[in-house]
Amino acid sequence: MRIDLVIFITLIAALITSFSQLLFKKGIKKRLNSMKEMLGLIRNWQVVLGVFGYFAGLAVYLLALSNAPLSVVYPIFASTFIFVAAISFALLKEKASALRIAGVLVIFFGIFLVSLTI
Repeated sequence: MRIDLVIFITLIAALITSFSQLLFKKGIKKRLNSMKEMLGLIRNWQVVLGVFGYFAGLAVYLLALSNAPLSVVYPIFASTFIFVAAISFALLKEKASALRIAGVLVIFFGIFLVSLTI
């Protein structure tokens, strides 16, 4: 498989996993204080959809991993940190401090540097 296709597939896996995180966050309405409350989450459609999203993301990630070295795929999969930050700022209205944005940019440039070695 061509490396550009592997990169694309890895980014899709990261995006699916990132949206699963959003579903988890939206599905949890309050602080969980007991195992009973945690088990009760299996009745929450957002959490259940998030779990299915995680499995879908894992399947896509494994496809990418089966076609390229771990040292290539895993750093690109770290784009989940970028996607989760963007989703959190845009959809959850979380604050985007200068330090947090700087951290996301460091991750972006790290991924970019790794991609130059491919």
